[in-house]
Amino acid sequence: MGMKKFLSAVSLLIIFLVPVYVQAQQTDLRARIAELAKPAKGIVGVSVLNIESRDTLNYNGNARLVMHSVMKLPIAMAVLHLVDSGLFTLDKTIHIKKKDLVKTYSPLRDKYPDGDVDVSVRDLLSYMVSLSDNDACDILLKFLGGPDQVTDYIHTLKVRGINIEASEEDMAKSWEVQYTNWCKPIDMIKLIDKFYTGNALSPASKDFLYKILTETSTGPHRIKGLLPAGTVVAHKTGTSPTNDIGLTPATNDVGIITLPNGKHLAVAIFVCNSTANEATRDAVIATIAKAIYDDAVKK
Repeated sequence: MGMKKFLSAVSLLIIFLVPVYVQAQQTDLRARIAELAKPAKGIVGVSVLNIESRDTLNYNGNARLVMHSVMKLPIAMAVLHLVDSGLFTLDKTIHIKKKDLVKTYSPLRDKYPDGDVDVSVRDLLSYMVSLSDNDACDILLKFLGGPDQVTDYIHTLKVRGINIEASEEDMAKSWEVQYTNWCKPIDMIKLIDKFYTGNALSPASKDFLYKILTETSTGPHRIKGLLPAGTVVAHKTGTSPTNDIGLTPATNDVGIITLPNGKHLAVAIFVCNSTANEATRDAVIATIAKAIYDDAVKK
């Protein structure tokens, strides 16, 4: 065989073997995720996208899983879409009354317990995203015209597997209501991708949302938990209450991890209907995120 034919044969072999090798790597990682998910004693859903290479991986990616405060990411996008549409600016203020500040997790209410204060949309978004403030969330939802407006906006982006019907206050009033706010991990990744790489938001709005996502203070032991110190993670957590029989419908974390090579992983990890304790649920998310990170770094 001549050198030219030999090189052609080698090239063809590489072309055929690369997809097989990639598929084998994905199978190995999926099997690893399945093993790491077991301690959760619930449904674990994972979706991953390497934003630059477009490599994807899903584990229960099409399951409908409870969102809780992960819904604050699409709500923030809906608010910023209206900013981009020119209806108002981030500096617009909303007057907050005492009745708007219900008894829930709310650093905003802690700061202004008596209400009667004007707070900018910019600050409300920071409270809602970075601090996962429930009152700020419901104030912005009301400002938007209700949960349907957020779902309708998401649908205009051609993302179908996310449904928001209830406010934080609605969920607090009835245990079953939290199940009406659900998403498929694969669709949450589609939304994150559209936020980060698409034209869903203007560059200014994208940069602002990315910044407040990197300032998230909740869930330090989830996606960020086992990653190398200093790794930039722009993320949003979601956490439900635990009922009397030890069932926790939602322990979640979704966002964007910046890799050492400057590339980015969009990651969504949901732990649904778990009977494990909080430390175990957090550890499941952290170990899965680390496995995904290590796999991406090796490539």
